[in-house]
Amino acid sequence: MKNKLKLLLGLVLIIGLMAGCASADSGADDTSGDSGDSGNSGNTKIEELKVSFVPSKDPEEIITTTEPLKNLLKDELTKKGYDVGEVSIDVGTTYEAVGEALAAGTTDVGLIPGGTYVLYDDGAEVILTATRAALSNDSENAKDWNDNKPTTGLEDQQATYYRSLLLAGPSEKGQELANKVNNGEELTWEDLNSANWAVMSSSSSAGYIYPTLYLQEKYGKGLSDLAHVTQSDSYGSSFARLASGQADIIVMFADARRDNEEAWTSDFARTASIWDETNVIGVTNPIYNDTVSVSKNSEIMDDKLIAALQEAFIDIANTEEGKKVISIYSHEGYQKAKSSDYDNERKAQDFLKKSK
Repeated sequence: MKNKLKLLLGLVLIIGLMAGCASADSGADDTSGDSGDSGNSGNTKIEELKVSFVPSKDPEEIITTTEPLKNLLKDELTKKGYDVGEVSIDVGTTYEAVGEALAAGTTDVGLIPGGTYVLYDDGAEVILTATRAALSNDSENAKDWNDNKPTTGLEDQQATYYRSLLLAGPSEKGQELANKVNNGEELTWEDLNSANWAVMSSSSSAGYIYPTLYLQEKYGKGLSDLAHVTQSDSYGSSFARLASGQADIIVMFADARRDNEEAWTSDFARTASIWDETNVIGVTNPIYNDTVSVSKNSEIMDDKLIAALQEAFIDIANTEEGKKVISIYSHEGYQKAKSSDYDNERKAQDFLKKSK
């Protein structure tokens, strides 16, 4: 009886040991099955993500300010299915250098202006447009801007673009043109050609290029075809000329009156407000803001990573730390973009080529 009992206990022990071994073997198989490129979390592994900035400010300032972006991007991309080993950030020597790096695939992501993107869109793809606070007026109809003065900022709304305006001042000719617009009449080329204009340099989007495109679309002629044009060294100088009557019309970015509202009655010695004495007589097409673009020739870039980067940048811009980082370029947020958003910029680039 004792021998039978010993035999039975021995069998139980052997079965238990075999079960333990089987369990250990099973665990080893499960672990080895997770050791591929995706990692234990199931995320796709990326060894390095290269991000480049254009040198619109001092490169050292950009590098210092954007340092937190490295961990912010890594953290957000982890949530979206990507484990990034390193995020490297550099500042190009020129705007063109960043565009060329995107085209060559030597950088993966570039924060670049719309003009730079358009020049290199054979090798770069726009995925986001930067946003800034929207304005209370955004109509293509000049009279609407005058009926709804003053223009104010909207803290609860963001815009991916801004506009350039043709603005008539308090001179006799300026008031004559404004009255026609506010009465619903179309201005003729002769009306505009009889006025004195103040414009910015020919490389200024809001102060020259887009107003020229506006005139070309409506009249077949540009700012260079006008009889009386003076180039200002700043928008402040243009407003000074408008206030003194030296200029009847100036061209400006859409919220420039907000920037010069106080100076209108102090520095420029006008007695009435800038909103009472100026009127919009022309509104250009949208000028889209800076882009986040990716390289079409990057070894790591695909549609899934692009979608993850879009969401990551949008989410980062909604955090306090993220807002501080992107403020280096005066960005307040990001919205998804498409290539056709920048068609007007393509027209502007064509204009610049032809005018050289």
